[in-house]
Amino acid sequence: MKKISLAVYMLGGTILLTYHPAFAQDSSAQAGSTQASAGQSSQPNLDQDIQLLRKDIRSQKKQLIAINVPLTDAEAQKFWPVYDSYTAELTQINNTKYDVLKQYAQNNANITDAQASEWAPQILQFDANVTALRQKYWPKFSAVLPPKKAALYEQVERQAQMLIDVQLAASVPLVQP
Repeated sequence: MKKISLAVYMLGGTILLTYHPAFAQDSSAQAGSTQASAGQSSQPNLDQDIQLLRKDIRSQKKQLIAINVPLTDAEAQKFWPVYDSYTAELTQINNTKYDVLKQYAQNNANITDAQASEWAPQILQFDANVTALRQKYWPKFSAVLPPKKAALYEQVERQAQMLIDVQLAASVPLVQP
């Protein structure tokens, strides 16, 4: 059975998930990559760049799933609309999360105790919201895929998202006491 292996890279101010076909040749790994760093562009351009990159990540993540979760035509016709709906809801959660992280990153050198007290619970709530969304969609994915394929999809989705989250977390400065 194939396993997912995503590589995490930090380059040029972006987060990017890319599938590496060379890993697919090895039965123990398939991959994508995540890239992130601090860019030096103006705020409107940075926001536009982030939006484009997030769209690209979603597209590449979808490709990664298509490569790693073999679907029949009938399964694909049922699966992809559910996946697209899930992704749209996940994007809404992440929009708010990225706004909070961006505000924190811009002000972290001067963060007050009150701001720190608000920030941490917000991040915890985002994590809870994503978990609730995954739980909401599990029965939907299970209804359109056989059990093993539904479980495989969940693994691929989870691993990809966890590595994106790790890269994002690594790019956020730590709170200074």
